[in-house]
Amino acid sequence: GRIFGGLVGQSEENMRKAIRIAESLAPCVLWIDELEKGFAGTGSSGVSDSGTTARVFSTFLTWMQDKTKPVFLVATANDVTALPPELLRKGRFDEVFFIDLPAAKDRALIFKIHLEKRGRKGSKFKHKTLAEATRGFSGAEIEQVVIGGLHHAFDEGRELTMKDLLDEAAAQVPLSRMMAEDIALLRSWAKMRARPSASETVESD
Repeated sequence: GRIFGGLVGQSEENMRKAIRIAESLAPCVLWIDELEKGFAGTGSSGVSDSGTTARVFSTFLTWMQDKTKPVFLVATANDVTALPPELLRKGRFDEVFFIDLPAAKDRALIFKIHLEKRGRKGSKFKHKTLAEATRGFSGAEIEQVVIGGLHHAFDEGRELTMKDLLDEAAAQVPLSRMMAEDIALLRSWAKMRARPSASETVESD
């Protein structure tokens, strides 16, 4: 459920309740998705929301540091630079990993997965060729290439071809091009502060 509520003190109680639930399920893994959406802007909380976000954040930090129950905490963030630095301190998160855009071999596998998921198997789909045509694409963008190609083939009343997929890939503009400067800054941050999640990255293609 939602942590932040509209009543005075509700947000803080919701956080304490969430912590109690996690500890009651221990041993467990607690996964927090898009962490920055919950805790970005804590520094301005006193002006924007009378300090509610800052108090909720403080409760969470204290629990991370002092917890004794076996709750293994995992979190993801799209923009780690938006997170308060004290959140990433050793002892709260044991390690920080940077997951870059998929390398060529990973893109080929992603194509294979999404094509087979939709019943398209066989040697006519050259996964390596598709991977080469989608450098800088995310997994979600590769899935959209497959979906877009299928829609085009369906509109013409025929089966999916390699050309459909390659044309769809050429028509798409991935976020890595639309937001090239932001991604470059994120990679620069990660090189100094995070472990790589894979030995091969899109930059080594």
